[in-house]
Amino acid sequence: MKLAVYSTKQYDKKYLQQVNEAFGFELEFFDFLLTEKTAKTANGCEAVCIFVNDDGSRPVLEELKKHGVKYIALRCAGFNNVDLDAAKELGLQVVRVPAYSPEAVAEHAIGMMMTLNRRIHRAYQRTRDANFSLEGLTGFTMHGKTAGVIGTGKIGVAALRILKGFGMRLLAFDPYPSTAALDLGVEYVDLQTLFAESDVISLHCPLTPENYHLLNHAAF
Repeated sequence: MKLAVYSTKQYDKKYLQQVNEAFGFELEFFDFLLTEKTAKTANGCEAVCIFVNDDGSRPVLEELKKHGVKYIALRCAGFNNVDLDAAKELGLQVVRVPAYSPEAVAEHAIGMMMTLNRRIHRAYQRTRDANFSLEGLTGFTMHGKTAGVIGTGKIGVAALRILKGFGMRLLAFDPYPSTAALDLGVEYVDLQTLFAESDVISLHCPLTPENYHLLNHAAF
């Protein structure tokens, strides 16, 4: 089978080639995005491998279908960039990564949370300019505060585990409560309660029409 891999970075090429040694697929790497204009480069390929910024809209899928593509493989967990209804109509099978290193994603999210709270990015710039003033850089102690997590899949639970280590009260919202989250002492509440009582909020859910602009004027 021949596959076209889009939005390729050097690390993508390195590890995909390494894994492919066990399968023997023919991989063709492209460093540009998959778009309606570039879809023709998949000619002769049964599958395309795409990432978060590649275009999986109906026009692109129709173009891929014309060139013989049968499979759309996402090397990411999110799939909001692919028109699933169009794919089904065209007979294209779509697969994604169900999970990958949830702890790493959660750690990055908490790192960003700490950066915003403690203004680490601003402190870094000031230090480079030999400005050691603390004015405007003080955050708040997270211990004893309330954290709200929206989405308690593997990444959300990993984030909750870290936040529990900070000594925070844990609130969560998810249509499908997680046993692992409950075991951490998480309290499931409705969105309005989570918005009202949380000092920090972290989203760990796929983008869907139902949660588009979830954090809007009404939420705040």
